[in-house]
Amino acid sequence: METIEITVPVNDLHLKASLCIPPLAESLIIFSHGSGSSRFSPRNRKVAEYFNRENIATLLVDLLTVEEDREVENRFNIHLLSERLVEVTAYVRELKELRGLPIGYFGASTGAASALQAAARFGNKIQAVVSRGGRPDLAKNPEHVTAPVLLIVGSLDTEVIQLNKLAAAHLRCEHELKIVEGASHLFEEPGKMEIVSELALSWFRNHLKPNPELHVI
Repeated sequence: METIEITVPVNDLHLKASLCIPPLAESLIIFSHGSGSSRFSPRNRKVAEYFNRENIATLLVDLLTVEEDREVENRFNIHLLSERLVEVTAYVRELKELRGLPIGYFGASTGAASALQAAARFGNKIQAVVSRGGRPDLAKNPEHVTAPVLLIVGSLDTEVIQLNKLAAAHLRCEHELKIVEGASHLFEEPGKMEIVSELALSWFRNHLKPNPELHVI
């Protein structure tokens, strides 16, 4: 499957993104990266490739321009990142190739917070959210999120486990915390990213409802 590079217009900016649409795509997952990461994150690309093989389209987008990313504080500006994610989502929902696909968010590190805030804005238009080693505690008004949320954290990432438990206590939507045994913050240990991919796929499969009109000839 081919991954193409596209640009997403947001106000007077053009954000770079990597888009892969399998021939029989039934849903779309938009990735929100963590601080200092990008659409070229090897971990997120590995998860995206796993989704693609399962007929799920993926969009990995840089929510900051190269110039903006040089300012470290922008990487932690959850409001800015959330607003960008909202704009990106609104744009791709109208693309002919993606129109009608149910949408979920996959957020990593601080990207989890922007995914939750954007999901809260969209209501039931975002059907599921998965956080990998995320900081959902940084999200504003998590009680407004209606999409089912899966929080995945490594067992060795003890501080982030506590922050996820704190965030989960404020969620009013369906949610679950999964601890991956023997995994650190980046899930770099052998086989751990595969477990993350499997958990995320199961969550999206259970909550993203394909449009029955897709692929009808």
